[in-house]
Amino acid sequence: MTILTAPAKLTLSLSITGVRQDGFHLLEAEMVTLDLADQLEISDGNSVVIAGADEVDLSDNLITRALELVGRKAKVTVIKNIPPGAGLGGGSADAAAVLRWAGYSDVCGAVRLGADVPFCLAGGRARVQGIGEIVQPLQHIPRTFTLLIPPFGCSTPDVYRCWDEMGGPNGTNGNDLEPAALQVEPRLERYRRELQQATAQTPRLAGSGSSWFVEGAYPGDGRMVVQTVPTRPSS
Repeated sequence: MTILTAPAKLTLSLSITGVRQDGFHLLEAEMVTLDLADQLEISDGNSVVIAGADEVDLSDNLITRALELVGRKAKVTVIKNIPPGAGLGGGSADAAAVLRWAGYSDVCGAVRLGADVPFCLAGGRARVQGIGEIVQPLQHIPRTFTLLIPPFGCSTPDVYRCWDEMGGPNGTNGNDLEPAALQVEPRLERYRRELQQATAQTPRLAGSGSSWFVEGAYPGDGRMVVQTVPTRPSS
């Protein structure tokens, strides 16, 4: 059995710079790798298992698609620590861990699995452009962030669709998707207000949501303190 680490990513800033003719959005973002991570156990077989749950459908799963991309079969057991639908790249991190395990390092090819997979494959700190396939490494800066993760996720396709329908608004707080995410999921406002009251800072949405974050350590009920890490794991 092989044990893999799949670190979360945090999108510190996100600007949408255009929309391609095929509907894919072009972006300019800064992303960092966090010390929050899933753990994957690789063994012989052909299935994906979430620890403590039943085997999942193999037909539409990022881990399965990553295995298909590299032409490998395996049983992958996932111990989830990254909340799904939180904008922290949990599924993309898992897929990138499988790609690394298989010796696959092509970020341009990895974008076929999703916009966050190339960064999760590269890791560290980077400027991300295009539809996610342009990953320019940046010098690591040790930073601490506090996350507030609501007990619900946000659908990334729904948030981008709403952004289009709203006429492509610019976010006023470093993330162009914030207005659309708040439109798609109004409950987000409650959690933004809660984190702001606890920290006296203006929280920023992580990617398309649903997590809010501020810089600094503010431990407390429902809040998670995380650190940036300089590089992705070697395995």
